[in-house]
Amino acid sequence: MLARERDLIVVAEVGRGEDLLTVALRERPEVVVLDIALPGTVEVDELCVTLCEELPDAGILVLVDRRTSAAIGPELTRLAPRVGFLATDSSPRQLVDGIRELARGKPVLDIDIAVAALSAENNPLTSREREVLRKAVDGAPAGEIAAELFLSTGTVRNYLSSAVSKTGGRNRIEAIRIAQDAGWV
Repeated sequence: MLARERDLIVVAEVGRGEDLLTVALRERPEVVVLDIALPGTVEVDELCVTLCEELPDAGILVLVDRRTSAAIGPELTRLAPRVGFLATDSSPRQLVDGIRELARGKPVLDIDIAVAALSAENNPLTSREREVLRKAVDGAPAGEIAAELFLSTGTVRNYLSSAVSKTGGRNRIEAIRIAQDAGWV
């Protein structure tokens, strides 16, 4: 969709968060579009800070699911206007306009996401714990999650146990519910 816009050039696409910095430093885009749900072990806030430091002229547009907008937290919103926020359910026109605005150095901010982020509790879960919980939402067993994430089954169980402890849940079902209600996953 973006490549069809006459004034936009898509220089690269990545499938994992840890690949984004390497590709962005090589390609030096004017705007980096980052889906907060991008798989990987890199924290989005760390990635945004590093991108801001390494690419001082680039804007970063973070796409956030409204249900998990609290996951971005107040720290990340303080990077505005260099970092903009749009909901993943924004229209294609809003996405294109957001990219253009960031390229001009103007702020891009979905008000609902900003309010949720500024009023959110600090997320106690690591990015890997969040990723494992997201995979567990549909009831996938630890072995299946492990195979999908290239981890051992024991490691997945450890992440699930840690997430249960950090959320105050009694089991992984309750941990998932608590994390979803808080907007952490």
